[in-house]
Formats: sequence, C-alpha cells, structure tokens
Amino acid sequence: VQLQASGGGLVQAGGSLTLSCTTSGRIFSMYVMGWFRQAPGKEREFVAGISWSGGRTSYTDSVKGRFTISRDNAKNTVYLQMNSLKPEDTAVYYCAARASVVTSTPRQYDFWGQGTLVTVSS
Repeated sequence: VQLQASGGGLVQAGGSLTLSCTTSGRIFSMYVMGWFRQAPGKEREFVAGISWSGGRTSYTDSVKGRFTISRDNAKNTVYLQMNSLKPEDTAVYYCAARASVVTSTPRQYDFWGQGTLVTVSS
C-alpha cells in the first residue's frame, strides 16, 4: 500500500486546511486509516482515525470539535478537515494505514505516507 499525503501549507491562526491522503495498491476499504503529526523536537502523535467503513472515528482531545476525519472508499482517499487552526497545530502531518481497528499507537500502523507540512502563524 502506497500513501500520498497532500494539502499542507501556511495558514493564519483561525484558518482552515484540508489534508488528503490517497492510497494505491491493496484494497483501500480494507484498511483503518489514521492521521498523525510530528512537531519539531516532539514525538509523533495521533490526531485522528477512521474505521474501514467510516462509521467510527476517533480524535485526540486537542483537536476534538475542530478537526474532522472522513474517507471516500470509491476514491481511495482519506481526508482531514482542520478548522480553527492554532499555532500549536504546526507539524508535519502523516497518514497511515493498518488492518484491524483504530489505534493511537504509531508503531501499530503498517503503512505510512511521506508527510505534509502544516504551518499555522499567530
């Protein structure tokens, strides 16, 4: 499974961005998808996850109510809609895929995209 993340950029605090992650290879709908982020000098952290059907989602507390994860299995794509962005959201954002259930542990994901940089200015 190959993952390609896109949509990052520079945005002012309070603004919005939508990240996309397109996959190729094996059947996309078989995989749980997650978004992670890593800020400079910090460990990679879970942001959001979505089940294979899209029926279940999970978010880290700091983004609840601001970020929305969704997927379109027909397009082999998972999205992360980010609203009300804050400077502390600045990081490289990665999409990841795994079989089974959503988990917040990075090492339990089997496939990773290359990352896309999100910079939020104050």
